[in-house]
Amino acid sequence: MSSNNINRRKSSTVKVGNVLIGGGNPIVVQSMTDTNTSDIDKTSEQIIQLAKAGSEIVRVTVNDSDAIQAIPFIKEKLLKSGISIPIVGDFHFNGHILLNKYESEASFLDKFRINPGNVGKKNKKDKNFSTMIETACKLDKPVRIGVNWGSLDQELLAKKLDINNKLKKPKILDDVMCEVVIDSALESAKLAELIGISKDKIIISCKLSKVNMLIDVYKKISKLCDYALHLGLTEAGSNERGIVYSSCALGPLLLDGIGDTIRVSLTTDINGNRSKEVDIAKLILQSLGIRNFLPDVTSCPGCGRTSSNYFQKLAFDIDQHIKTSMPIWKKDYPGVEDLKISVMGCIVNGPGESKHADIGISLPGRGENPTAPVYIDGEKSITLKGDNITNEFKEILLGYIIKRFKK
Repeated sequence: MSSNNINRRKSSTVKVGNVLIGGGNPIVVQSMTDTNTSDIDKTSEQIIQLAKAGSEIVRVTVNDSDAIQAIPFIKEKLLKSGISIPIVGDFHFNGHILLNKYESEASFLDKFRINPGNVGKKNKKDKNFSTMIETACKLDKPVRIGVNWGSLDQELLAKKLDINNKLKKPKILDDVMCEVVIDSALESAKLAELIGISKDKIIISCKLSKVNMLIDVYKKISKLCDYALHLGLTEAGSNERGIVYSSCALGPLLLDGIGDTIRVSLTTDINGNRSKEVDIAKLILQSLGIRNFLPDVTSCPGCGRTSSNYFQKLAFDIDQHIKTSMPIWKKDYPGVEDLKISVMGCIVNGPGESKHADIGISLPGRGENPTAPVYIDGEKSITLKGDNITNEFKEILLGYIIKRFKK
């Protein structure tokens, strides 16, 4: 689902496996494994986990011969598990060697990710880059030309700095680096096209770790080309920092219609769940009204008027109930992800919020008449009482879903 008030930037359509990126297609959620790719079982298991969480493309590290030789076996395990998600190979430094030597194994990848800053130095740079693009052309694979300001083309940066230093009013280093990021991406894309790859096989990304700079770079490059664009704040951090920084970076760009595919790069907690970055990416898109993945539950923060424990438990139970039920609901009730639900804690804003939702419940708060009115399509439907309000509301919710969304 796309928001009607967001005009998407026009871009080429790139087919990655069974997924279409750009060209007005829904913005695609990506993720990346953190396993050793040569560990076939662990890598396959994590890809399946990410796919079930909602990732639509998964990238894996391809850093040595063991990693690239594992790709066919990983794809086989995925297919046996009923997973057909596109797999992207992430190449740095030795990608030209691996793709040249293991062309057959590379054919099992759905896309190559190439960083222009890590393909070689001086006269070897263009040669190594050309080798990778030629293999992509031969195997009919799309590429993502991914420039990262932490691994910029040092020759291009030095050249730009020399020019800048001769100016009467030299620009600050950050501004020069942003220019180099853009130039590196566009020059590499042009070279790729000269080698023989078509525009509809190229995706560009310009990764930085500073929010304002990232926004500025993507706004500029979006006006200079019509390649499909991959968005992401690199090295975003962990937990709250990573979530907030990524949201603040991607939100303004997505609202401006910039971006065809996104990844939220979070530092995973020790023994943590890698799929958290997928959940956050989906929430960013849903919060902006760009795509819906789950019924949207509005709940208040609680205050001195709420009977806190019961209210918090109800909101949590409904949220978990929706997540666990979605695999079945999605199959049986198409469109259920567009449902708006309200779970409110007291009568101050509760009835009003509940009326704005498709279905909502407003708890009485503390010291008020212990009843919980339920609103359906803006009208008060029933008032629940007693100790079984949660289960009764779940039944009413399911009944509403069946009535509205059953095939």
